[in-house]
Parts: sequence; C-alpha cells; structure tokens
Amino acid sequence: MIQARRGFWTAVLLVVAAVLLVVALMLTGCPGRSDSDAMAKVNGYKITRAEVDKSYQRQIAGSPQKPSGEQEQLLRLQLLSQIINRQLYLQKAEKLGIVATDEEIESRVNQLKAPYTTDEFRKRLKDMGFTEDEYKQELRRNLTMDKLRNKEILSKVAISDNDIQSYYTDHKSQFNVIEPQYHLAQIVVSTQPFATGPTNSAQTEAQARERIKVIHNRLESGEDFADVAAKTSEDSDTARSGGELGWIPESQLKTNIDPATRDAVAKLKTGQYTDAIPILNPAQKIVGFRIVKLLGKEPAGQRTIDDPNVQQQIRAQLRSQREQFLLAAYDENLRNNADVRNYFVEQILKNASAQK
Repeated sequence: MIQARRGFWTAVLLVVAAVLLVVALMLTGCPGRSDSDAMAKVNGYKITRAEVDKSYQRQIAGSPQKPSGEQEQLLRLQLLSQIINRQLYLQKAEKLGIVATDEEIESRVNQLKAPYTTDEFRKRLKDMGFTEDEYKQELRRNLTMDKLRNKEILSKVAISDNDIQSYYTDHKSQFNVIEPQYHLAQIVVSTQPFATGPTNSAQTEAQARERIKVIHNRLESGEDFADVAAKTSEDSDTARSGGELGWIPESQLKTNIDPATRDAVAKLKTGQYTDAIPILNPAQKIVGFRIVKLLGKEPAGQRTIDDPNVQQQIRAQLRSQREQFLLAAYDENLRNNADVRNYFVEQILKNASAQK
C-alpha cells in the first residue's frame, strides 16, 4: 500500500515537473527557436518581421519597379535601423513623460485632410498602406519624437551675435556675390506617385490641374504663401520650410530652371507669385504644376554684416550645423545606453560566412 502511494506521488511529481518545464520553455523559448519572428530587440522590445515587412511594403508602394535580391535586403536593413532608432526615441520619451496629445494629432490630420475630400484622403492613405487609425499612430510616434528632440536638443541651441560676427569675418568672401540672386519659394502639385508624405500620391493631370487652381485661388484670397505651401505642396523637400528654394544665382536661374518658370519669375516683383506653371519631363509630358513666389532679389556685390539677410543666413546655417551635430551625438548616446540586438544583421553575416 505504501509502495503504491509512493508510486502515485512519484508520478504526480513527474507530471508537475513536466508542466513546469513546458512553462519555462514557453517563457524563455526553446533552444534554436527563441524569438524566431524577431529581427531585433531594443531594451527588451521585440521588433518583429511583420513590423519590418509592413514598413517595407509602405516604402515601395507606388514604385514602378520593386527591389530585388541584395537591394531588397539592404532596404530592409535600413528600415530596421530606422525602427530601432525610433524605438530608442519612444522609450526615452516615455521615461520623460513626453507624448504627442490627441489634440495635436487631430490638428495635424485636419491640416493634411484640408485639400481633399474624405474619400480622396482615405484613398491616399490606402495607397501608402495606411488606414486612418494606423496613420494617426504613425503621426503620434513622429510628433512625439519631434517633441523629444525639441526638448532635449533643439530648444537648447542658441546662436549668439558673436557667433555670427566670427563666422562672417572668417567667411567674408562667401558674401561677395558676383551676380544677382533670386530668393524663391514654390508650391508643387504632382501627377506622379511618391512615398514621401500623405499628400504625395498618383493622380491624373486633370486632378492635378484642378488642385493647383484651388491652391492659386487660396493665395488670391489672401492666404499666406508659406502656410499654404506647408499644407499643400507635394515637394516634401521644400514644403516643411514653407516652400522655400533659397537664394538662386541668376546664372542657375537661366540654366537649371525650365524656360516657362524662368520667364514667369523674370516678370515678378518682390512679393508676387506666378500663375500655375506646368512641369514637364524630358519627354515634354506634364508631370505636375508649380506656383513660384519671388521672396526677394539682391544685386551683385559685397554683402555686409549689417545686412539682415546675411545675419539670417549665417544664423540658419550655424543653427543647422549645431543641431545636426548634437542630434548625432544624442542618437549615439541613446544607443550607448541601450541594450540593442540586431538579429537580422547577425543572420546576414552568418549567411555570408557560410557561402565562402
């Protein structure tokens, strides 16, 4: 009887041990199978293959030719690196209690929606691989990262009058302008597919022509050019700066800008803007429209430090340099203080070694 009871309890203990072993394996992962769907880890946060795949599909949306072979792997590697950096920022923002508010998200979405009907806006998001909720999540992440950068770095960058004076003294020849300069800004509407922002997606020439007409009417009604450019221009490189193209030498205006735009700009006085100008590709097909504004024009000659435009140019250049330098250091410091494991990189190098 005693022997039977011992056998019974032994069996129970074996079952319990087996259950505990299974639980432990579930928690820690089986050898050789742990995190099989993870491409990287950031302080314990798992970046899954599905997350990278979704980012990849959004990146190539609208592209006429898909990457293949090593090009695809390189793009996935770059996207994974971006996601790792993003996660580092979001984790830091969470520690500091920094987050984009619902009001900020809705305000930004309303700005982006402004030029479109509800159906048009949803279609554009769909073309980029987003639902509206997913895009709001993306906006929240990006705005949160912007707020973190501003709090930790950008708000602390200051350029003094002495900095400006020193730069001017060391680079005086840079401000000896040998030809007239044109300060231009633009608003662009494209007929071509892009993957750079929520307003960039394929549309017909007729739709683009109608959109640029609506934008021109907004300018005619007195709306600020920079504000309209920031909200509607489909040139992502200039939209964020109110459409500014910077100062362009007269020779470049003659050689690097299409004749229609050049002729239209030549007729402008400071503060005026052109009508809608067709943008042509080398085959002379219309691929978009632009409206160009002349913000200022400067004659040739030596600019002095008393010139407000010189001071503004130096201040902007020094600020940009200092911001980029500090942001690079900040990014590196985030990585130095993080536990980052990139399994995708490890697998790529392992595969390369195996092929020798």
